[in-house]
Amino acid sequence: MPAASVPPENTMPIRMNVDDNDSPCDVIDSLFLGRFATGEQPYAYAHNIERVKPGFELLPPGATVLRSARDDDRSALLAEGEGYTMLISHWNRGADVSATAVSDELAERIVKECTRDAADEPEPQPEDVTMGFWYVSPRRGPHRTTRQISAGTWDEVRPNYTAPVAGAMDRLMKVTPDDISGRLLLLHGPPGTGKTSALRTLARSWRDWCQVDCVLDPERLFSDVGYLMDIAIGEDEGTANSRWRLLLLEDCDELIRGEAKHTAGQALSRLLNLTDGLLGQGRNVLVGVTTNEDLERLHPAVVRPGRCLARIEVGALTRAEAVSWLGSEEGVGREGSTLAELYALRRGSSPTSIPDQHQGADAGLYL
Repeated sequence: MPAASVPPENTMPIRMNVDDNDSPCDVIDSLFLGRFATGEQPYAYAHNIERVKPGFELLPPGATVLRSARDDDRSALLAEGEGYTMLISHWNRGADVSATAVSDELAERIVKECTRDAADEPEPQPEDVTMGFWYVSPRRGPHRTTRQISAGTWDEVRPNYTAPVAGAMDRLMKVTPDDISGRLLLLHGPPGTGKTSALRTLARSWRDWCQVDCVLDPERLFSDVGYLMDIAIGEDEGTANSRWRLLLLEDCDELIRGEAKHTAGQALSRLLNLTDGLLGQGRNVLVGVTTNEDLERLHPAVVRPGRCLARIEVGALTRAEAVSWLGSEEGVGREGSTLAELYALRRGSSPTSIPDQHQGADAGLYL
């Protein structure tokens, strides 16, 4: 005869250990799981809201508040009702709403009822583009949030770039899925030349067919396999095959310079695997990288033929272009000026306060 089934809650003891590193919100998180862990409420359902309407009450009618806590970056509320327990966690403008219940239907219904119409969705502006931001949260692990980013049209920002760069960008802005060969987009050149601004405009030009996500911690992305998998193939299969995604990795000098294999371990290999290796197969993923490094210092594997969709060196405007942009010769260098320098001059900053783009590590503070 088969052995009698042992309830999962009896297979190991359940204890909560609290020390000085835990906050009242952490305690509430643990208490919320109690009835789920014991099997009293064996079903759970959760929903995330990126922006909650100001003053919107997420607590369902008739619920009793059991615990409530606030700290510097979040608040937590534990409540219960007939057959369910709820945890409502606020993070800045967003919230996580979770419920455990005696039935799957009850858990889902409670969460959906109290979050219905809770999302604050500002009216999109024609010049805005939705951009995603990935990062690893100490509390929540890999997480993606979205923001509406203002971006000009390419015709509006084209004068910000020297003629050869503008010509290359003309072609890039018009790329469609049918034009994609390589999966890597590389913008390199001195700081302050407008690489980040170009990427915002690219996100607007491609928004009909490509979702642009910026990875805020790229050094962690390629050293944490779980994080990389969440970003690369963590989507539902239905969305992965219909819409392209561009992952932006800014200021990745150490990752892709010539000695990256030694200094960054397997990070470079994983980047290349995402662009044209097994990891990238069947996924509509492009990777955009910006760096202040000269082309000669980049790893040969990064710039080999066929790997890059585009490889553009973004440089300063010539003196004639800079004078035309600014409408004045005052402050413009003999060999021209970067976009950052020109904006500083337009704001009235003294030219002596603008760091030389070729001097030292401080130059990297420019976009």
